[in-house]
Amino acid sequence: MKKLQAVRGMNDLTPEGSPVWQYLEGVIADLLASYAYREIRFPVVEQTALFKRAIGEVTDIVEKEMYTFEDRNGDSLTLRPEGTAPCVRACEQNGLLYNQTQRLWYNGPMFRHERPQKGRLRQFHQVGVETYGMIGPDIDAEVIAISDKLWRQLGIRDAVTLELNSIGSLAARAEYKEALVSFLRQHIEKLDEDSVRRLETNPLRILDSKNQDVQALLADAPNLLDYLDEASAEHFKQLREYLDTMGISYRVNPRLVRGLDYYNATVFEWVTDKLGAQGTVCAGGRYDSLVEQLGGKPTPAVGFAMGLERLVLLLEALEVVPAELSQQVDVYVVAVGDVVANAMQIAESAREAIPGLRVQMHCGGGSFKSQMKKADRSGASLALIFAEDEKARGEINVKWLREQRDQVTIPVTDVASFLVEQIA
Repeated sequence: MKKLQAVRGMNDLTPEGSPVWQYLEGVIADLLASYAYREIRFPVVEQTALFKRAIGEVTDIVEKEMYTFEDRNGDSLTLRPEGTAPCVRACEQNGLLYNQTQRLWYNGPMFRHERPQKGRLRQFHQVGVETYGMIGPDIDAEVIAISDKLWRQLGIRDAVTLELNSIGSLAARAEYKEALVSFLRQHIEKLDEDSVRRLETNPLRILDSKNQDVQALLADAPNLLDYLDEASAEHFKQLREYLDTMGISYRVNPRLVRGLDYYNATVFEWVTDKLGAQGTVCAGGRYDSLVEQLGGKPTPAVGFAMGLERLVLLLEALEVVPAELSQQVDVYVVAVGDVVANAMQIAESAREAIPGLRVQMHCGGGSFKSQMKKADRSGASLALIFAEDEKARGEINVKWLREQRDQVTIPVTDVASFLVEQIA
């Protein structure tokens, strides 16, 4: 019988790898709570029309990458390839948008059928931040400040650079697109096949081309910032002033565009050179027309998303994963003989005395020697050794596993206070 394997590009997370994910997700959740952002959760499957309407039918995501299927009722459904459109749908459906402001975040899997590579999988995980109902550049500055603070808390701020741009209003972009297409048609022989295709469907994406010859050509192309409408130009100016005041460094990149059709005005990316070609670790911007586009009332919005796989890779590459994450057990309880029930009671009292203490109770029997080997392999700081003689005397032995310290014997009733003193 053929051995079953995970679907290509949809990876398992083993117990050895989960501590750094739990750490990262915990830091993010605590940080967002400190800014008064609230968590929202929505399904992994949505109607296909949601993404076609929001993302744009001529984007790579809709054309090539979505996992789309018909259910038994004949409805076209799609595994969510991104979180912003489902978040808008959920907020609109649950009455969270009209005449309200919202600061929200989500965390979960997304799905895109693309070639798996380092930090880029077919099932990947994103944390997204979405805000609604606030039109000024102050909220743009806040969501950027949140990401800046996250990098500082994780110890990676020196490894990432903020790139910033404004793509203006729909009318301004239409005027710019006309000028850009006119310029590129004069040099069409220098464009690669992908850029020629985008020239007809989504010319702004050519600005994001990874082809070095195309980038060299774009050095002489019209500058998007020269085509900004007055409101977008002022918005961008104030945003830069806020970032300057907060001491958040950035680089204005006039070629920065986002791959999704719903963005306008502010766009930004946090990039790194520590992960090879896949250098974007966080990206976002303003999408003021999306709520209306999906059937709601006009609602200003700005947010960002970051891929957790790439962030984990970056933490590991920079060796800033806290060392204590490798230790999953603090105390290992060894029980030899007919004392298991009492030993389990001791373990429970230790957990209750010190919330968060990681106590592993040996189960499955075995000799004293074999249990001590497992205690050592667990990574615990110390072992509590309980046998029938100790039970009769009301005592327990404490053996330090990572330090050269003498073994001690203490009353069973003192276990909790001893651990509080030694470990907590």
